[in-house]
Amino acid sequence: MGRRGSPPKPTSIRLWEGNLGKRPINRREPEPREGVPRCPAWLTAEAKKVWRRLVPELLRKKVLTVADGDALAAYCQTFARWKQAEEFIAKHGVAYPIRDDKGQIKFMQPFPQVAIARSLLQLIKAYQQEFGLTPSARTRIEVGDAPRRGSLAEFIAQNRRASGE
Repeated sequence: MGRRGSPPKPTSIRLWEGNLGKRPINRREPEPREGVPRCPAWLTAEAKKVWRRLVPELLRKKVLTVADGDALAAYCQTFARWKQAEEFIAKHGVAYPIRDDKGQIKFMQPFPQVAIARSLLQLIKAYQQEFGLTPSARTRIEVGDAPRRGSLAEFIAQNRRASGE
């Protein structure tokens, strides 16, 4: 069973907003290095197109770090495979006939690409949520005046002083 509730906000955002809530501050929260992850050479040509389209947008939204490269690669490859399955379905339809010995159609069998496209779309949606690539996911992301990652320690120290810790 998955985790319940909405995912926690990063500590830097919680400190910047001044909204600490009931959850204690994770003073040892990892801070990924800022920068652009390198596009893996093993991605398919279509996945590389997706990579090149998304990286500038994710950087503009300030949601991409070097540590996100593997997740982004998985998203791009999954998207490319989903597109391939959808192109097959567009060309061949969703099912093919299964015939009896007399050549009569017994039933229609779905192409495997139908199930593949459906399962890949579920994965795509999960990745889109992680990267804030859907309208509802964007409502959960707050950027703008948030502190730079390198200043998290300063904000924790300021919060300690302000709260008397």
